Amino acid sequence: MTQENPSADRLTVSLPQSRQIVTEIPGPVSRQKQQMRREHVVDGFGVALPVFVDALDRGVVQDVDGNRFIDFSSGIAVTSLGASHPRVQERLSAQMARFTHTCFMVMQYEAFVDVARWLNRNTPGDFEKRTALFSTGAEAIENAIKIARVSTGRSRVLVFDEAYHGRSLLTMAMTAKVNPYKRDFGPFPSEIVRAPSANPLRGEGSSEEITARALERVEETLLEHGAEEFAAMVIEPIQGEGGFVVPAPGFLAGLEEIAKKYGIVFIIDEIQTGMGRTGELFASTHEGIAGDITVTAKALAAGLPLSAVTGRAEIMNAVPAGGLGGTYAGNPLACEAALAVFEVLAEEPLLETARMMQERFLELFDDVKKSTRVLGDVRGRGAMLALEFADPDTLEPLPDLAQEVSARCHEAGVLTLVCGTHNNVIRLLPPLVMDEGLFTEGLEILAENIRKVDAN
Repeated sequence: MTQENPSADRLTVSLPQSRQIVTEIPGPVSRQKQQMRREHVVDGFGVALPVFVDALDRGVVQDVDGNRFIDFSSGIAVTSLGASHPRVQERLSAQMARFTHTCFMVMQYEAFVDVARWLNRNTPGDFEKRTALFSTGAEAIENAIKIARVSTGRSRVLVFDEAYHGRSLLTMAMTAKVNPYKRDFGPFPSEIVRAPSANPLRGEGSSEEITARALERVEETLLEHGAEEFAAMVIEPIQGEGGFVVPAPGFLAGLEEIAKKYGIVFIIDEIQTGMGRTGELFASTHEGIAGDITVTAKALAAGLPLSAVTGRAEIMNAVPAGGLGGTYAGNPLACEAALAVFEVLAEEPLLETARMMQERFLELFDDVKKSTRVLGDVRGRGAMLALEFADPDTLEPLPDLAQEVSARCHEAGVLTLVCGTHNNVIRLLPPLVMDEGLFTEGLEILAENIRKVDAN
């Protein structure tokens, strides 16, 4: 007979799915804790909103002062299932009872293999695949580069304008944005070459002309630096930190062809776009492409640190035994969380929800763009959505207005984030389990504050 667990009820968080502001933002308890944070935590960690979290459930974040925020961040695209999904909790609880960790390179466990099998079957590409698991997105990108270099015997890496790939030295070199990610951290690793991307908003001419011109410049860049020296070409199917830039149609397919032409490993960074975020399991599907290697992380394990490199078997197996790994790579708790994510994606209509969010967002903000003078673009796919604040005529970035609108939303109980090369983009990453009414309410508050800023 098993003994009842007296703390079992605490495993389940259930918050009212409604916005509630009961104090100023941040509230008194958060301010007190913020003072302690300043005394003990380095200044280098920035924060979008200086409140302390008490609980998260589906589409709501509750802080220590009892304020409830509509969550349009998902921990930067991580908690797509919410931060306390029962299926994830069940698997984690069962795994905790068995063991929390044993390094896969010492003794193996089945969940690691099960995660790899799912990724091999579900990442784009009709070819035999192998998967390696790691802990963070940056770690996975670095290992993808290692694998590409070994498999090709080459060293150079082609990356793109507006790219973001991480905060390690190599991934900082690959990232385009200098402030705050790269400032004063150099020197960076060499052999990184940057090419133009195909930004539909800031390119000249039709989308076809933008794509053709960008692809021509990409090939020129490769030839200028010696195409035969490039091991990898790395791009996000939607550029995240660069401003949620959806590339002009045909650009990614053109890159795939160029990579194939010169024997370059084509690496798709699906760290932020994967696991249903864009209304498909992987954003590559929208473009009809498949990377030789696909990198995933963030929402892969519902908030636990897990990342993956999945690719062609002959490329992935080029690295000999011992060349890949990591103490926490594919931690068993994280693997169980990922298996829960896969189950939920199969059982719940999350992809349909993401598509509904895109439709609702575009319908509302296309009207806001037409009736105001502060939005240069309204864009996104699925539940990866963005508003670019720029003069509609000149496209001059308006970062101060983006910051002001975001701050107003925070005061009203809607958690938004700012990104973009010019810090002029508000990005929305709602959990895919958010109630439709709550999502609509958050959009309406955002629209109302844009109109107020425009009127001023």
